[in-house]
Amino acid sequence: MTTTVIGIIGFLLYIGLYFTYGKKIERDVVRASDEIEAPSKRLYDGIDYVPAHRAVLFGHHFSSIAGAGPIVGPALAICWGWLPGLLWVWLGNIFIGAVHDYLALMASVRYDGKSVQFVATDLISKRTGTAFYWTVFFLLVLVVAAFSTIIAGMFVKTPEIASAAVYVTIVALILGVLLYRVNMNLVGATVVGVALLAVAIWLGTLTPLPASFEVWLVVLFIYIIIAAAIPVNILLQPRDYLNSWLLYFGIAVGFVAAFFTFRGVEIPMYSEFSPILIGGKPTPFWPAVPLIIACGSLSGFHSLVASGTSSKQIAKESDGLFIGYGAMFTEGFLSTIIICAIAGYGFTAMKNAAAAANVPLALNLDNWGALFTKVSEQFKLSQANLVVQTYADMVAASFLSFIPTKLVKVICGLWISAFALTTLDTTNRIARYCLVEMMAPVKDKVTGFYNFLTNRWIASLVPALIGTYLAWSKQFTIVWPSFGAANQLIASIALMTGAAFVAKKLKSKFAIVAVIPAWFLWVTVTCAIVWFMIVVMPANIAKAPGQGWTVQAIMAIMLILNFIFIWDFFKSRKKTGEGT
Repeated sequence: MTTTVIGIIGFLLYIGLYFTYGKKIERDVVRASDEIEAPSKRLYDGIDYVPAHRAVLFGHHFSSIAGAGPIVGPALAICWGWLPGLLWVWLGNIFIGAVHDYLALMASVRYDGKSVQFVATDLISKRTGTAFYWTVFFLLVLVVAAFSTIIAGMFVKTPEIASAAVYVTIVALILGVLLYRVNMNLVGATVVGVALLAVAIWLGTLTPLPASFEVWLVVLFIYIIIAAAIPVNILLQPRDYLNSWLLYFGIAVGFVAAFFTFRGVEIPMYSEFSPILIGGKPTPFWPAVPLIIACGSLSGFHSLVASGTSSKQIAKESDGLFIGYGAMFTEGFLSTIIICAIAGYGFTAMKNAAAAANVPLALNLDNWGALFTKVSEQFKLSQANLVVQTYADMVAASFLSFIPTKLVKVICGLWISAFALTTLDTTNRIARYCLVEMMAPVKDKVTGFYNFLTNRWIASLVPALIGTYLAWSKQFTIVWPSFGAANQLIASIALMTGAAFVAKKLKSKFAIVAVIPAWFLWVTVTCAIVWFMIVVMPANIAKAPGQGWTVQAIMAIMLILNFIFIWDFFKSRKKTGEGT
């Protein structure tokens, strides 16, 4: 097997299924119609409800859902070998992820841009909605923690990426002015924005911004509060649209490099069922894989973006498939490229890291599952840095080798940081929406407290503060799997909500496209959470008691809420005479 073959199969798979399976769901299940006025126009408020061009909205949506997940997850999963993770990405995309994202988006559009939690409240029960809201809020806090840790760590390791990220944010503000104040046409503004993006990356390589992990956490804390509270068309829309061009470029270069290197894979296709991975413990592929690969395959966070920001900006229903379904497939293809890079160059990167440290490499193809994680930590070759190195090696081995390796590394690192930043501030905005909706029942009882807590600045501060506290411990082996657990748990619940939407609201006979994968995912994730809490968390609590017990408590509460939801869902379907 070569990286070329893997890349081609993935490309054809995604293109073919978008125009067959995806179009069928749009036509026969959702029955999208542009005759129904979108909430962005009917409820326009200039802050959250703002219609966007489909290309701009795709950029925002794709940038927000991608984050570091489709990059870091496959890099961790390489411990099982390259094939298990690749199959989870492809099959998860096709049968769960893309269906989940599209149904969440369209359900929200039909509910005036309300959250998927609100939809669950209406279609299943009030108690279900309450449980769902709290589960979602915990997930959002964990997303803030996980992605703050990744970004701050990358900024410390490569200060050039930090400076480039700052310059890109400035360029995004300029692009926002061109699009929404000067009213420049999209093509002209895009040309200017992309040109300035290139300048920002170049300046980043010249003017690194060194700072400590804690300093960057404080900077990120302040940034996401501001970004989550200001109108979407000042920073969110233009920055995400700009970032999408960076990722399009990276995917295109990666695909071309993978195609023309004809590189054979150099890591095992399969290592073992339970390699040493999460928290230094033997980690079984099932049920633990959703704790590792989330966004690249399927992600509950996507339903929160779809029903949190994207549904309030979609201009017409026919844009829904392109934005919801298409963005998920694009993200899966990104993960495919990452797997190609690590499969082809991962072992070489490890050897070079060992040589640079003047330490013999103990890792080989026979002990890959047992030692990969330990050796990565020994040479400080984190998953993000492994991706940057192997991607640069893959490009250098192709006819694109004329692109300076240092520039390729900065661009690749900027992917991870830029998209993690995008996810970070989108998360905080969605957490603000969530907190406001959660407080609705006390609006008339304690009006003063309600008005204080739902103020957009205070509501942005609360999740940012808790998430930053969890990130402060630097315990990535605690934060990332707990984020993955909460993320995939939300995916199963959101998909069941989508099934209820299809069956009850749309009166469609095709609810099975959501019900079967939702049940499979629910069982898998529930088992994974129980395993994580019993096997992994005790040792990690000993390392960081404050953050460890906080995460353990969050996991326990989410597990209880999870069983409440599934019980209510089961009763709801029984009452209406629908199958389970």
